[in-house]
Amino acid sequence: MEFVHEPVMRTECIEGLAIKADGCYVDATVGGAGHSIEIVRRLGANGKLIAVDKDEDALIASAQRLQPYKDKVTFLHDDFKNLVADLDVMGQESVSGILIDLGVSSYQLDNAERGFSYMQDAPLDMRMDRGQYLSAFNVVNEYSVSELTKILYEYGEEKLSRKIAENIVRTRQERTISTTGELAEIVERSYPADVRWKFGHPAKRTFQAIRIAVNDELSGLQDAIKQMARRLEPAGRMAIISFHSLEDRIVKNAFRELCSDCVCPPDFPVCVCGHKREAELVTKKPLTASSEELERNPRSKSAKLRIIQKI
Repeated sequence: MEFVHEPVMRTECIEGLAIKADGCYVDATVGGAGHSIEIVRRLGANGKLIAVDKDEDALIASAQRLQPYKDKVTFLHDDFKNLVADLDVMGQESVSGILIDLGVSSYQLDNAERGFSYMQDAPLDMRMDRGQYLSAFNVVNEYSVSELTKILYEYGEEKLSRKIAENIVRTRQERTISTTGELAEIVERSYPADVRWKFGHPAKRTFQAIRIAVNDELSGLQDAIKQMARRLEPAGRMAIISFHSLEDRIVKNAFRELCSDCVCPPDFPVCVCGHKREAELVTKKPLTASSEELERNPRSKSAKLRIIQKI
């Protein structure tokens, strides 16, 4: 299957990065290079792009698409949360801009064998990096009721987390749960019939939660964002696209801390932290997809784009 992915808010991201021809830019989740292709097209002879992804399929696809600009691009197979360490290894002290798209690509959702989607029956997987051991199969078949409940509630904000977890464990006592279709069916019957389809597919939150757990998407994210922002050169920009409230809250909090002169608890009478703001908000409120994009790409509906600029 060809790696095809409609980049979300491409125009807004490229404009937000304020690309300089001789700059060094990082696409920390390169995917199918939908954003990266627009970055490299704006780079001059001394410009550089560092393309990062933990999904090897994405790196192969992006390398093919960026072939005409290969002299400007360095590819890294890694989790973007390790970017600072990667820059150290490369001897890259600072960068001009960083773009992070926290969403799952259309390729990952639509390629049934990757096991991300509740819309197609496939082996339970959900690994972005297929070299890692932990998969959705392990989570669903090995985690306890309390562990599953915690994951579904915290990462999926699923109100019926306990009931779904109990039904998963009850089912696997009779047989192994091997496919996305089997998991989706368990979630569906966990819901009362009268509200089952009230807010879209009932398995949406469960699949989101398990995917986040499998790929460890939120752990350390806030600290990683702050560390990456500190590697921006003066006037360098960071743009982050989030797709659900948990991600957006983390991005918002990280940006708020970077852009604040004081990070003391609000009940402190005087500042004792000595913190000085390191960046300023480019977007006072998050940008969302235009009506034209929403019509063309419904998956952009929940996307929020936040941008900061290093002082």
